Amino acid sequence: MIDMFKGYKGRALETLKRFNIRVWSEALVKTSRGEFKGIVLPRAENDDDRHIVLKLNTGYNIGIAVETIEEMKEFGYKEAHYKIPEKQFPFSKEKRNVKLLGTGGTIASRLDYRTGAVIPAFSPGELYGAVPELADICNLTTEKLFAVFSENMGPENYKILAQAIGEEIRKGIDGIVIGHGTDTMHHTAAALSFMVQNSPVPIVMVGSQRSSDRPSSDAALNLMHATKTAAEADIAEVMVCMFGPTSDEYGLLHRGTRVRKMHSSYRSTFRTIGDIPLATVDRKKITPLQTDYNHRRKDRNVSILPYFEEKVSIVYYYPNMQPDIIDALVDNGYKGIIIAGTGLGHVNKPIYPAIERAFKKGVAIYMTVQTLWGYVHMFVYDTGRDLMAKGVIPAANMLPEVAYIKLGWALGQTNDLEKVKELMLTPICNDITEREPYNGYIILQGGLPEVDDFIRKFHK
Repeated sequence: MIDMFKGYKGRALETLKRFNIRVWSEALVKTSRGEFKGIVLPRAENDDDRHIVLKLNTGYNIGIAVETIEEMKEFGYKEAHYKIPEKQFPFSKEKRNVKLLGTGGTIASRLDYRTGAVIPAFSPGELYGAVPELADICNLTTEKLFAVFSENMGPENYKILAQAIGEEIRKGIDGIVIGHGTDTMHHTAAALSFMVQNSPVPIVMVGSQRSSDRPSSDAALNLMHATKTAAEADIAEVMVCMFGPTSDEYGLLHRGTRVRKMHSSYRSTFRTIGDIPLATVDRKKITPLQTDYNHRRKDRNVSILPYFEEKVSIVYYYPNMQPDIIDALVDNGYKGIIIAGTGLGHVNKPIYPAIERAFKKGVAIYMTVQTLWGYVHMFVYDTGRDLMAKGVIPAANMLPEVAYIKLGWALGQTNDLEKVKELMLTPICNDITEREPYNGYIILQGGLPEVDDFIRKFHK
């Protein structure tokens, strides 16, 4: 009897029993808010007891509050099996060889209704069963390095990933795809840009904003775009490949040091900041938008620099910030601090003594701007000049997260602050640029006639 109500408890379980509805039933649910028709899904073991979950005919899942349910009727029953079919991935001598390294991000997946978690499909056979178009692009092999959420990725993962990439390049792979969760993908992209230098092949990070059991999932198309880039692109750099517009027209290739996740749920969440993307990619072609990039080569030479000092922090300045924030980091042994300052790179005067104390204890302190676009200019106002006199070093137009990653990477190699400064201020993979192009900063405001007209004509 318990199996009939998988995962349900409390009030939700009582409601199912009252109307004699089983999990996997096709049911009509009448509520005070309207009628809903769909399949009753199991609940995750840790979920609440106030909702019954239906999968609608559209493919979307909804939760129905039990207090709104007036009647439920079963009109069919079919237990679902969400295992992705597995097929032998075909090999072709005419196609290039691509290696997919997994870190735990969801690319193709099925839903585990016991826990509510998404289980990645990862073997070549599973991926081929889920996205058969991959066989038209490349010969794909896979290796799972980690199985972690992206928020749990950190320095040790970066090092292992960089070393694995180096091994694959030396063995002759034609391109590398890295499956990664989207939340911290830009951090890992920056880390790999510093740890894997002068690559002869494309290194493409990819993920999905929406899991593969959703009709609006971006997983399959992102994966096709990423593997096409790894197999065919002339751009031999660390890139992030994700949706361009919210439609399915094309993906964008973003340079690993200039990319950032800018929306919590949109499929077109990644943006190149302070520059334009490297290229567009669709299922037919890759179209470069820039000409200044590292080109694909036939040699197997690559520099792997897997270093990172974990005692580095990033501090987002806010009005009335107290000096004990800086003092606490120093007291806990931090060796580097990135400040995301206001305007051209400013903080309030009460923090000055703490910054001075930190500098005297040998802490490397760099200033970035929380505006994201634009450069640190600390010569313009007294505030900036005072901060530089106390040891703060302006970091040009490095993004705050990129500066954080780079400082950890630099301090992982040396404690000599002059050598750290040389590493930090030497541009690597365009983390610092001489100028930002006029079209590298475009933020359109909805509601304006000219913007709404543009959106109607071109993109949603």
